[in-house]
Amino acid sequence: MDGEDSLLRRRRAVEASTFAARASGLISTVFLVFGWLPLPGGTAADLKGACLAGIAIMILGNVMAVLNYRRPDGPRYDRFSAVQVVCDMLVMIGIVAVFQISSDITTWPGLAIPIVSAAVRHRLRGALISWAVSSAAFATILIALGDRADRPEDLPYAIVVHLVVALHAGTQSSAFARHIQQLDAAREAMHHQASHDLLTGLPNRASLAEHAEKSVRTPMAVLLLDLNGFKQVNDTHGHAAGDRLLRELAQRVTDVLPEKDLACRLGGDEFVVLLPDAGLDEAADLADRIRNAITAPIDLGGPIVTVGVSIGAAGRGAGESISLDDLLVEADAAMYRNKHRSRAA
Repeated sequence: MDGEDSLLRRRRAVEASTFAARASGLISTVFLVFGWLPLPGGTAADLKGACLAGIAIMILGNVMAVLNYRRPDGPRYDRFSAVQVVCDMLVMIGIVAVFQISSDITTWPGLAIPIVSAAVRHRLRGALISWAVSSAAFATILIALGDRADRPEDLPYAIVVHLVVALHAGTQSSAFARHIQQLDAAREAMHHQASHDLLTGLPNRASLAEHAEKSVRTPMAVLLLDLNGFKQVNDTHGHAAGDRLLRELAQRVTDVLPEKDLACRLGGDEFVVLLPDAGLDEAADLADRIRNAITAPIDLGGPIVTVGVSIGAAGRGAGESISLDDLLVEADAAMYRNKHRSRAA
């Protein structure tokens, strides 16, 4: 479905962008470890140890991103997404802690990164959880450092700013997700309308052809059904009664079909049943069950009516290239022979 494809494309885009962002962080951290970038104060050994831990966490996050990119519809997608959010949060909290200890550079705005990541992946709920954890972590760092903390007065501003980020990103992500769901529902409804009969809810001719294409050069049988007496019901009881009759008969035919078979309405009072991997013997047995179901009395909410049905069958064997249209022509001829025999009797 188009809706499913759009969701998978969006998920792959998220994984690709976060992988690229994390990869740039990995490269920068590797440069720090090897001394190719200046260290922001402190002892090199301490910072390198923190950098190596950050590298390991970022590699884990990117492994999760690759797995999610390959299987955006996989059962563990949400779990791997949560792992990535945790990885990003740990890295940013570590960066803030290291810079608080070794430098006067303000880094707490970077805590917005895991908040936005959580919003994109887990919408408003994820954003708020990430905000709460990152705010608590920043407060813990400042409390633990005590007098050594750089600019402890930034804490309330950090909490408020990150809350605004969480609310804005989370609500936007949630609204976008709802919009996608609404579009998917609309696409589903349009596809159903295009492939189903509006009155009976049965698949239409286009859907019949689509199903038949899945059974090319395999055994297949078709039953063509034409109601006897439907016009009299319409003329006597009105079109509303006729519509109710068609809906009831469509349900009766569907109820007696095996799961693999498909009933469709061609139009008017004509129906067709597609039997994949079936021969004429199976078609004849099913035709008898359908005839018994259709000819039983029908309560139309007042009048009780009965109608008959003429059924024609056609089939092809394995390896034969007879098309659906040719089978329907053959079944139509058989159906009219059946109708004439019924009239003669």
